[in-house]
Amino acid sequence: MIMEKLLGKNPSQLKEIALAAGLPGFTGNQLAQWMYGKRVRTLGEMTNLPKAGRERLSGSYEVGVARPLGVAASSDGTKKYLFPVNGNPDNAVEAVMIPDGDRKTLCVSSQAGCKMGCKFCMTGRQGFHGNLSAADILSQLFAIDEAAELTNVVFMGMGEPLDNWEEVKKVIEVLTAPWGYGWSPKRITLSTIGVIPSLKRFLDECKCHLAVSLHDPFPDERLALMPAQKVFPLADVIALLRQYDFSGQRRVSFEYTMFAGHNDTPRHADALLRLLKGLECRVNLIRFHRIPDFPYGTSSQETMEAFRDRLARGGITATIRASRGEDILAACGLLAGLHNHE
Repeated sequence: MIMEKLLGKNPSQLKEIALAAGLPGFTGNQLAQWMYGKRVRTLGEMTNLPKAGRERLSGSYEVGVARPLGVAASSDGTKKYLFPVNGNPDNAVEAVMIPDGDRKTLCVSSQAGCKMGCKFCMTGRQGFHGNLSAADILSQLFAIDEAAELTNVVFMGMGEPLDNWEEVKKVIEVLTAPWGYGWSPKRITLSTIGVIPSLKRFLDECKCHLAVSLHDPFPDERLALMPAQKVFPLADVIALLRQYDFSGQRRVSFEYTMFAGHNDTPRHADALLRLLKGLECRVNLIRFHRIPDFPYGTSSQETMEAFRDRLARGGITATIRASRGEDILAACGLLAGLHNHE
């Protein structure tokens, strides 16, 4: 029997479930407190609910936390967890926990595979295998060893979050609502290639930080790397972003993976300056991690620093992102849901 998952539901939805099970309406708030406040994983742990009521609920519902199938630990402290989707170990996704001083950030997946097909990304090259539910996504936060210590979440794992916006939005609501985690939206960043209809909804409906996968300022060159450029042109994405204010708490950044001799030249830096002129933003320069059957190489540190400095002279803040977890295939572009975990 397939059980319905309670994770991802808000107190109003939980109230309806409680009433249908013959429990008082306030049980909805109790369920939310147990799941999101105390992070319990089973109905049996909710000890202030009547035993008979818990048994009725457990006939059709479960909290929905899936235990990881395995975990790989990096020499730099990064950990990569492998999770089944809907109990199916052959359809798995990965989440990456990145420690940094007092911060512990979880990079979560929102889809099994991805439709966007970016040529330099292992996730994109495996094709699309389905959207994750809000419960599937939240389970990644609940089930890791560091669950109680997490300070930040980034939707930068497997999948395009804005291609699954309805479920991702539910997760963000749980993370930011007073009845949920109660986090500030500043602790959450969503990364996208720029799915324009959903991007507008994201910008209108929440205040989380945004990271846009840019990678090349020239349309034809970007199209060769990112087929989605044909449907969601970068110029249209930038035009949409210019309608919003990023001078306050919400930030927008641009992800720029650097390929030796292809997008790391002064010509590209100057085009990037023209493209982003007047937009309050930063650019994150990312070292490319080589993958099979992709011809481009990795830009040198010297080239990346020169590119960063050229952007800085033009008035755009740019940083070179430190690579984390490369030895366990947890770095940018390497997530593939493979069973290489212990």
